[in-house]
Amino acid sequence: MAGQVQALRRKVRSVRSTKKIAKAQELVATSKIAKAQERQAAAKPYAEAITGVLTELASNASVDHPLLQPRPRVLRAGVLLITSDRGLAGAYNANAIRTAEGLISRLRADNKDVALYVVGRKALSYYTFRNRPVEASWTGFSGEPTFADARKIGESLLAAFEAGADDTEATYGPDGIRGVDEVHIVSTQFKSLMTQTAHSRFLAPMQVEEKRREGGPRPSYEFEPEPEEMLAALLPKYINTRIYAALLDSAASEWAARRRAMKSASDNADELLKTYTREMNSARQAAITQEISEIVGGANALAAAGSDE
Repeated sequence: MAGQVQALRRKVRSVRSTKKIAKAQELVATSKIAKAQERQAAAKPYAEAITGVLTELASNASVDHPLLQPRPRVLRAGVLLITSDRGLAGAYNANAIRTAEGLISRLRADNKDVALYVVGRKALSYYTFRNRPVEASWTGFSGEPTFADARKIGESLLAAFEAGADDTEATYGPDGIRGVDEVHIVSTQFKSLMTQTAHSRFLAPMQVEEKRREGGPRPSYEFEPEPEEMLAALLPKYINTRIYAALLDSAASEWAARRRAMKSASDNADELLKTYTREMNSARQAAITQEISEIVGGANALAAAGSDE
């Protein structure tokens, strides 16, 4: 009986220690969510402005740019998957990886080879453990990404897209580099503190819709420098901006998922503490009752022995 009490005490101490860790992680995640949302709001005006400029360019100028023209035949598709560097975030990483796997399956069903690019140690560990090739990976900033991180990713993806322009089924073209013909991005969209959804989007070649106006003549624009030069300068920035927005969205989703997971872990720890404490008190009470019974039994035996004498 005493051994059972000691074992329950060890369990109580272990659960209390786990609860402290979960509570600390919950508080950290709560503060990080607010910062991540502020960064999202700060980046939004720039993203809207550059989108508006590109929309006007596409609507008012006939420009032939590689990032705007779909390839006649897509041989290889690039998939950028964004996950976290750390765990304790519930199903956040699992949902992103599952969405990426679904996209990869659809691309392969269309006879497209897939080149995988990953952000975050969790995705890198997942594919490394399964001996699946990863073209490039970036880690160490999933919780607090910067635009410089997005630019590094964008430059790598754009280089692969440009290298794929001269690829054929037989050769990799004069440059000897195997590139991609289209790029997809898989990230997690932050909708609320309770809802984050993993989804995939088309990244390149860009699909810029022409701006439609209701009533009145369409305005005429003059561009300086020429539209070709503007697009050459703005399209890479636009790609980097979209990647940065996905990184910020995923960071907010990661912290929200971690907060929810740690809140659940803390609540479960409270329930376990109640259960173990109740069992420990019951075991202690049973041990005390047994000891009293043994003492009373011993006293009665001594009394009976004395009366026999």
